[in-house]
Amino acid sequence: MSPSDPVQPDQPIKTLPLVFDEPRGRKKPPRHLADLDEAGRKALLEEMGLPGFRAKQLSMHYFGRLADDPATMTDLPATQRDELVAALLPALMTPLRTMEADKGTTRKTLWKLFDGALVESVLMRYPDRATVCVSSQAGCGMACPFCATGQGGLQRNMSTAEIVEQVVAGARSMARGEVPGGPGRVSNVVFMGMGEPLANYKAVIGAVRRLVDPSPAGLGMSARGITVSTVGLVPRIRQLTEEGIPVTLALSLHAPDDELRNELVPINTRFSVAETVEAAWNYAATTKRRVSIEYAMMRGINDQAERADLLGDVLSSYGDWGWVHVNLIPLNPTPGSKWTASDPKDEREFVRRLEAKGIPTTVRDTRGREIDGACGQLAATEA
Repeated sequence: MSPSDPVQPDQPIKTLPLVFDEPRGRKKPPRHLADLDEAGRKALLEEMGLPGFRAKQLSMHYFGRLADDPATMTDLPATQRDELVAALLPALMTPLRTMEADKGTTRKTLWKLFDGALVESVLMRYPDRATVCVSSQAGCGMACPFCATGQGGLQRNMSTAEIVEQVVAGARSMARGEVPGGPGRVSNVVFMGMGEPLANYKAVIGAVRRLVDPSPAGLGMSARGITVSTVGLVPRIRQLTEEGIPVTLALSLHAPDDELRNELVPINTRFSVAETVEAAWNYAATTKRRVSIEYAMMRGINDQAERADLLGDVLSSYGDWGWVHVNLIPLNPTPGSKWTASDPKDEREFVRRLEAKGIPTTVRDTRGREIDGACGQLAATEA
């Protein structure tokens, strides 16, 4: 297939509305302390006739001690404990299945939310770090034809607390020594699970703030350990640029030309490759944080040598000051899909050509293939 040949997707490409905010008419998840800042937690308790200072104690149990059993919260008065926990620490999600790979160092969990929606998170322990990959929506409205989540459509946005709870659950597992390697801590969070994070902007930014807030207000993580991925919602990339939180931006590009990207990432019909890459460059220029370009390698679709050259030209046109890094992703195919991973020799040639143009490039270390590792596979199977 040449760069000009159109892709024949498994299903017709959908015309997409821009879903930036919470869909109306749905029952909202229970309010949780992770949805609120410190002042909001205190005010809520006081509105309920409860002592406001207890909010800090509840925050310490949740974020500091990673507690999930009210019986261990012995500094709370027994006569008020149940009421306090119900007010600020309601149950948000129930684990349905946890599957392990890589000798137990990769753990994928399928969660059931309060309304029956299914989402996934993955905890990955490496020798030098532990990363949680979180979902930000139940389903996804971006309709990328090679993505298991995208083919299921969007059910709803997740709340800030539902997003945070995935990280806290991973932190508990690490702290309790449930992952091979002994007790440890979560150091990195990537918003690369189900959903388009910037289409649920308010909740995602709220979650990022809870992750970086110092304990006991939040988990006290470094913003530099957090990566927010997007398929290219340009207005939201611009908004993120002004937030003042130096997270890493990951742009899921997957094609260097509009003709192909219109097919692979339908939102490209609204925001072109040039607009999207320019927004990413502006993010790097403003935050001084290198942008990661995510590129899923698909055999015969986007892995040709000439596309590597074109991608190198597009990225290098903004200068060689190290603003960008390309992360090639061997496609994790979904059952029955026509989309397959590239041949390793084509992958190597792609890397060689990008590096020849001065673009730092790596191939992602893929994990979890034997446990429905592609985003959305486990939820689709369960559903």
